[in-house]
Amino acid sequence: MLKKLTLLLLTVGTATSAFAAGKPNILFCIADDASYQHFSANGCSWVQTPAYDRVAREGLRFARAYTPNAKCAPSRAAVLTGRNSWQLEAAGDHGGFYPTGYRTFMEALGANGYVTGFTGKGWGPGDPGKVAGKPRLLTGPAFSGIKTTPPTPNISPIDYTANLADFIKKKPAGQPFCFWFGAHEPHREYQYGSGVKVGHKSLAQIDRVPSHWPDTATVRNDMLDYALEVEYFDQQLGRMLELLQQAGELENTIIIVTSDNGMAFPRAKGTTYELSLHMPLAIRWAAGIAQPGRTVQDYVSFIDIAPTLLEVAGLSAASAGMEPTQGRSLSGILQNKHGEKIEPGREALIVGQERHDLGRPNDVGYPARGLFLDGFLYVHNFEPSRWPMCDPITGYLNTDGGPTKTEILAQNRKGINHALWVLNFDRKPAEELYDLNGDPDCVFNLAADPAFKARREAMQARLFAELRSQRDPRMEGNGAIFDEYPHASPNRDFYNRWMKGERLKAFWVKETDFEAPGFDPERPLKSVTTTIPEPPKP
Repeated sequence: MLKKLTLLLLTVGTATSAFAAGKPNILFCIADDASYQHFSANGCSWVQTPAYDRVAREGLRFARAYTPNAKCAPSRAAVLTGRNSWQLEAAGDHGGFYPTGYRTFMEALGANGYVTGFTGKGWGPGDPGKVAGKPRLLTGPAFSGIKTTPPTPNISPIDYTANLADFIKKKPAGQPFCFWFGAHEPHREYQYGSGVKVGHKSLAQIDRVPSHWPDTATVRNDMLDYALEVEYFDQQLGRMLELLQQAGELENTIIIVTSDNGMAFPRAKGTTYELSLHMPLAIRWAAGIAQPGRTVQDYVSFIDIAPTLLEVAGLSAASAGMEPTQGRSLSGILQNKHGEKIEPGREALIVGQERHDLGRPNDVGYPARGLFLDGFLYVHNFEPSRWPMCDPITGYLNTDGGPTKTEILAQNRKGINHALWVLNFDRKPAEELYDLNGDPDCVFNLAADPAFKARREAMQARLFAELRSQRDPRMEGNGAIFDEYPHASPNRDFYNRWMKGERLKAFWVKETDFEAPGFDPERPLKSVTTTIPEPPKP
């Protein structure tokens, strides 16, 4: 690796020799579908992430960082704008058309002295729109042309580090840069068995399978295959750290490492639960972090990233030509020398979702909002009659296909573990309440428990009051607008076309995910078994 990095450095040349006075470089690193729980610095024993751990050790590790919307496009839009998805019009949906009025921090920095670019995946999926007849560059110009041979055919061939070196080589000397490293890993699909065969892992290494999945060899293999791709993302991060260090740029670069949403497994990505919303976050900045090595327990949201980077660049949202940010700069946390809970007003956090993947009549979404507070999660589902993961007849399209999903569906069709199908795919009640301390999997809904009535009502009142202050259309009687924004995919109107006999291609799921016409979820109950433990006592 060192020899290859040395060759990359020779191509960088003198472009890195001069630091921009008062303005650090920025390297923003974002995995694709990785949960907080699966980074070794966060306590995972079967996924090894030494580069992430280094950033956390030499900077800050955030124990309560969350995306406000656990799907790729709306989550990335929140990062880029500093606004919650319900404040972003069509950008609050997944796979739509990005509105012209919401400038991103990458665009703003590019217009104010920074050289910008990205490798891999920027904002998406969706249509970014056009400027002067060309696609809008929401994360800057692309640098993804240099390829490598990945360890499995399902991992992207983009050589992320070589493309960063190419970017640095080509940028004007003396100008600060802001570079977006958007890995395609660990997005599905994975090469089945690669965690064992390529990663040299064993099924026994997994200390715990979440209680809403069956604990089988198939599921454990699926988890290890995911782990291999998380580790691949981390390896690319490590190469970038070495590149910057040898180029003399590491100490002058803010490095942010995170993911866009949780793992692409059932009851994770695309939902409003802990495994989907809780994100890894580590920040390293030699000149800007007081007392590195701290773990921050304050709630922080993705909407805090844009105002932080604007402040670093000496800008405000107004001076940068951006819409006002809902998020708050993290500068106070970065510069504070004491304590894990630092800033007042960070004791709670709001999340939600609108339309994710298609697969319901008339392309409607599954609107929900949630509140994290005092170790509890309250969720309000505005349309509980809708299928949360999309209709069974159209393959539960809001859950990516994979061996774990296949296993749950196959067992349910045989009358086995029906309770797991209910947790992962069935309709939900209007209100949900989970005690995260005793139930991190979010499987025991306490909303109807009289012992938690006061807490549920208080959390709903606080959630709705905050949403009203943010002008959420759901609070103003106009929530249906999110169902009306056009979808950019050729699969638009999927459900209606499918029911008319048109067999559309949904590449992100398996053909066996589609239930037969007339599917009755209550029918296969003759041999129900579950492995779910008893709920926590109030």
